[in-house]
Amino acid sequence: MDRNVATPPPTTGRRQRGMRVVKPKDMKGSLRRILWLTKGSRKGLGWILMLSGLASLSSVLSPLLIGKAVNQIDGGNPVMWLLALLAGLYVADWLVRFLQQFFMASIGQKMILNIRTGLFSAVKNLPLSFFDRSQHGELMSRLTNDVDTISTTISDSLTHLMMYGFTILGIFFIMLYENVILTCVALLAVIMILILTRVITRQTRKLFKKQQVVLGKLNGQIEESISGLSMIKAFGRESKVVGEFEENNEEFCEVATQALIWSGYLMPITNVINNLNYVLIAVVSGVMAANNLITVGMISSFLLYSRQFSRPFVEMANIYNNFQTAVAGAERIFEILDEEPEPPDVLGALSLDHPRGEIRLDHVTFGYDAKVPILKEVSLDIPAGTRVAVVGPTGAGKTTLISLLTRFYDVNEGSILLDGRDLREYKIESLRRAFGVVLQDTSLFGMSVRDNISYGRSDVPFEKIREAAVTAGADSFIRRLPAGYETILHQGGTTLSQGERQLLTIARAILTDAPILILDEATSSVDTMTEQKIRKAMLGLTKGRTSFIIAHRLSTIRYSDIILLIEDGHIAEQGTHEELMEMDGKYASMYKTQLGIQ
Repeated sequence: MDRNVATPPPTTGRRQRGMRVVKPKDMKGSLRRILWLTKGSRKGLGWILMLSGLASLSSVLSPLLIGKAVNQIDGGNPVMWLLALLAGLYVADWLVRFLQQFFMASIGQKMILNIRTGLFSAVKNLPLSFFDRSQHGELMSRLTNDVDTISTTISDSLTHLMMYGFTILGIFFIMLYENVILTCVALLAVIMILILTRVITRQTRKLFKKQQVVLGKLNGQIEESISGLSMIKAFGRESKVVGEFEENNEEFCEVATQALIWSGYLMPITNVINNLNYVLIAVVSGVMAANNLITVGMISSFLLYSRQFSRPFVEMANIYNNFQTAVAGAERIFEILDEEPEPPDVLGALSLDHPRGEIRLDHVTFGYDAKVPILKEVSLDIPAGTRVAVVGPTGAGKTTLISLLTRFYDVNEGSILLDGRDLREYKIESLRRAFGVVLQDTSLFGMSVRDNISYGRSDVPFEKIREAAVTAGADSFIRRLPAGYETILHQGGTTLSQGERQLLTIARAILTDAPILILDEATSSVDTMTEQKIRKAMLGLTKGRTSFIIAHRLSTIRYSDIILLIEDGHIAEQGTHEELMEMDGKYASMYKTQLGIQ
């Protein structure tokens, strides 16, 4: 597994492929795993720890100094040196806090960089089956919103959490040293706040997790609606889509409101507890002072300490609330990280350096759901250099066959051999370099036309790129673009027609000069004249190469060496065009129907 992130400690037991992963549901486990994911990018946290300790000194020492100053004033002694010391303490506190935020900004972002890089690396290594069952917008939400939530929590909360920890310890020991009775009174507020925090966070944890799930669903719908806006308008579904959006948005609003209301209970109630505790300390210390048990300065110190001591607990409770959202997002990220990656190369995998293109299917059975096979016991021998056409009704398994050849999926049963060896014996990278692929769904990227054609081959000279475009019939419209071959394609080339986008992907396949070609409905989106040009180009391109051509227009595959008619997961008919026409079977019927022959 090639991921640029440390692998978390293994769980007990071996997880079988396809089994649902048990996710961490507790705060401690999730935070421990987030910490593990940042391994290697935590350099400098020692400085943050030291600065947090120094930053807490102001909260710890200032009430003590104020109490001593009050005692000095009460005794008629000079206090200027104490006031100067207090001023110096506050200036040092400002400087330390500035340095703390400065260092944390860099370290926190490096941690998030590591998490985001590891997550993207994990997504890159996932099999296509994962994307088949996942909504793209929801995945985008995990890569952006959930990671940003963790980023905010680490950058904003980690330094405060460490500082509050030092503050609590420092104040507690000084209060305990000064007066045990008043310390016990101050602890009453802390105990009540901790109980309150536990009650509230039990509820907010569930609500914040649900909030992230609903947000992912909402983002998924937005992504689908924007990408399919033309189709929505064409079918007059605007009102329906808006209604669905409002329903999801309303659900998100309701869940988020509940989460904020519950988390909002914390601050007002803790303020009430603190005020009551402040009054209680004032009363108890007043009684003790009346009995000459403590000084006026100590009363001043303890009143300030009662505020300083309980405030970190309130702030830590708020941080804990923020962690609820971060943990919910982290668990959704862990779901991706725990997915089975694409099968790795077997031990001793071979490099496919000079493929001949001889392919054999030996009793191949496959289904995206293993219980519902699409291809059933398919066996076939294809000599090197054979031009193979695959036809059949929609859903018969034509594109599935192509996906198995390129190892986008592995067969459930049987085997596929290339040059006498099982595909799984080859390194995936070298295997896929042997294929030039043009899929029915075009894939263009936000780069220049030139770079899109030479995708994966940055060392190709421009002359070769243009030659491939000319062969594909794309050169004429490329030269009409604002910057020609240097025109940047935005949003996957949406400004181009579907046919023009298809021509660019064909030019890309031509440029790869791969020994095995796969053309999945490569001419489905071009006009008849362009199709004729492409067909002539493809006849020359596929000569001497093993080629698989999937086409609904049967006229484009007439000169194939072998035509396979796939129906219901089986090869129903097989032969040349002339042989199949003589059989007068289903292929002949399809061909005559397309040409209008009675």
